[in-house]
Amino acid sequence: MDTATPVPDTAASPEAGAVTYRWAVLDDVPVVVPLVESAYRGDASRAGWTTEADLLDGQRTDPEGVAAVITAPGSVLLLVERDGETVACCQLEHRGDAAYFGMFAVRPELQGAGLGKAVIAEAERRVRALWGVREMHMTVITAREELIAWYERRGYRRTGETSPFPYGDERFGVPRRDDLRFELLVKPLV
Repeated sequence: MDTATPVPDTAASPEAGAVTYRWAVLDDVPVVVPLVESAYRGDASRAGWTTEADLLDGQRTDPEGVAAVITAPGSVLLLVERDGETVACCQLEHRGDAAYFGMFAVRPELQGAGLGKAVIAEAERRVRALWGVREMHMTVITAREELIAWYERRGYRRTGETSPFPYGDERFGVPRRDDLRFELLVKPLV
């Protein structure tokens, strides 16, 4: 973290099923990679609604990519645990007056029950406290209309600003279509 000391982890009550949040460390990489993969790619991802399996084959991330998120200056990976198991995560990166939200994954079998809403709200709270940022930014594949609509219901707005998908770089997956682009979504954090 480049401008502030991390806020202490917030733990819910110790009752069964309670959700806790903590910053990931390098020892968490072997748990995070399969969580992210299960939420985005392959047949396992079809158990949830956020799958990219119809758009992309191959990997979503790898151990080196997750380790880079954890160790990069101004970057953290927020882990969400329930009953001692990692059930969700997201990347938060400080970018001036904004924070970037990425690598958001919720176990497919837990999607649609409100956990994602809680995680994104906690992420927004943490970046305000940690870096004093005024906006949260993210990029979403434009073909993911249902996912974009979900973010819009959380207060994010489409900017129309797009960037190309990294075709030819299999670290980000193998596209099944030739029209993939990312769109920047922004939410004011006041």
